[in-house]
Amino acid sequence: MISELETARLHLRPLELADSSQTQILFPHWEIVKFLTRQVPWPYPADGAYSYYKNFALPAMERAEEWHWSLRLRGHPDQLIGCIGLFKGEENNRGFWIGLPWQRCGLASEACEVVTDFWFDVLKFDRLRVPKAIANTGYRRISEKQNMRVVALQDREFVSGRLPAEIWEITAAEWQALRHRT
Repeated sequence: MISELETARLHLRPLELADSSQTQILFPHWEIVKFLTRQVPWPYPADGAYSYYKNFALPAMERAEEWHWSLRLRGHPDQLIGCIGLFKGEENNRGFWIGLPWQRCGLASEACEVVTDFWFDVLKFDRLRVPKAIANTGYRRISEKQNMRVVALQDREFVSGRLPAEIWEITAAEWQALRHRT
């Protein structure tokens, strides 16, 4: 069972198939997808969100291998503004996207903070790793704010092509120390 989460400005609701219609409108923009994994089809198909949720995200949630939430402003609970997910694995444990009208407002940082709490406090994993293109400066700033550190450099395949990337990491103990300082 995936719980709903809250931040000062956001309501994070467990992903549902019904969310796919709003995702299909907001998601397929180059500015959103260019630094996502090459597994995201581009150009994005007309049924891309529905197919991904039905065939991949929701089954992985049922198997407790992934945890996905839709992001909504607390004052507008019917409007999806993005999504965030956590994933079991060695080098990719968190990913998100935010619709263009809501970018650069600190909402991704808020969402990352609360799901990182969930990763360590509820799921009890001992480390969180997130890969990102070096050119994706906004996503890198979130990792810097969370006191994550680069543990590996490598080239990775993104929608925009093969790019230099970093793997950022924080441990449960480091996260707890950071949370108790703030």
